[in-house]
Amino acid sequence: MKKQKIKHYSGIGGQAVLEGVMMRNKDKYAVAVRKPDGEIEVDVEQYKGVMAGSKLLGIPFIRGVFVFVDSLVLGMKSLNYSSSFYEDEPEDKEGKKASAGKNDKEESILMAITTIFSFVLAIALFMLLPYFVSSLFEEYIRNASLMAILEGVIRILIFILYILAISCMKDIRRLFRYHGAEHKCINCIERGRPLTVENAQRSSRLHKRCGSSFLLFVMFVSIILFFFIRVDSLALRLICRVLLIPVIAGISYEIIRLAGRSENIFIRIISAPGMWMQRLTTKEPDEEMLQVAIKSVEAVFDWREYLRDSFGYEVEDYNEHV
Repeated sequence: MKKQKIKHYSGIGGQAVLEGVMMRNKDKYAVAVRKPDGEIEVDVEQYKGVMAGSKLLGIPFIRGVFVFVDSLVLGMKSLNYSSSFYEDEPEDKEGKKASAGKNDKEESILMAITTIFSFVLAIALFMLLPYFVSSLFEEYIRNASLMAILEGVIRILIFILYILAISCMKDIRRLFRYHGAEHKCINCIERGRPLTVENAQRSSRLHKRCGSSFLLFVMFVSIILFFFIRVDSLALRLICRVLLIPVIAGISYEIIRLAGRSENIFIRIISAPGMWMQRLTTKEPDEEMLQVAIKSVEAVFDWREYLRDSFGYEVEDYNEHV
């Protein structure tokens, strides 16, 4: 039988963290981290989300807003967990137990503050700054439609420059390699291959459901919305750019959700810019990074059962069917 070319939707997703990978499957997520001593630590938790059980999560364009919020919260929580292994002054186990309650409360407060600050900074950098920069050209460009397009182009350029700038940092480059490991593992199983280091290594590091692609969709959707929604007041223009963020996120989520489930030519075309962007935000991982990513996947997802149900073969018979 020829090698499987069909790609099935697995439903799992994740993100890279400091020296590790977080993987989520429904309400369960795992963070696998390569500790300084070389061992892999895996923490498995439940996360139901800010609107768990709500009917709003079944409504298109609205559910994306809550998914976006959940991604921010869970992502920050996972990053904090992974960074705890690389603190300058690690405590011993007894010390950690004695101050666990206090630390948990302090970490929750710090995480909330950090998440809010990051969100505000992102709004200022990617929503408001492009408007102010583009407004410098109003004296030369009188056409409102061209100004809307120029603002969108500047927004995308700022985003790309931001990615290039942080790529110069050693820790971020390693983070991007773990990002590549995350994608390779998901692509490996969605292409019907047993999840081994060898199979993951030869899988693509690009994936259409990536957060980088989502952010690029946000940029493009914002161009379209701001092209049609126009107000004269400077204050209202800035307010609109902030208030429309949930709308933009909701639309972008539906696009990337569709992209993750379809292989038709139209979807491939609109997904192409996001895949190009991932060449900046993902790098090739080494075997040790893939081992960490695999541990994270296996903690929340039974890929053997998935291969049996989606591709119709047992792992033991894999070599006979490819």
